[in-house]
Amino acid sequence: MKGNIAQLMQQAQKMQENLKRAQEELGNIEVTGQSGGGLVQVTVTGKMEARRVRIDPQALGDAEMLEDLVAAAFNDAVNKVNTESQSRMSAATAGMPLPPGMKLPF
Repeated sequence: MKGNIAQLMQQAQKMQENLKRAQEELGNIEVTGQSGGGLVQVTVTGKMEARRVRIDPQALGDAEMLEDLVAAAFNDAVNKVNTESQSRMSAATAGMPLPPGMKLPF
């Protein structure tokens, strides 16, 4: 029994290290979302900080449409970051049994 607890503690520590590394890596990535077939592109970091916005001059004629395209491109980028985050966190906890319903990061 004592060996099982020690092994479980080792696995938990390794998982914590893997999670920390994955979070650091996520902070360094940049993801670009787009809308309007590429008319608007928004690049965000893994920490959801906007880095760049690119707007094709063709999209400048209609302000309301442009506002919608910027929002849609930003949401696309956020969804991509969330997908990448889930993928990296799942990889960081591979092999560790988590209680049902537990979401990552903690």
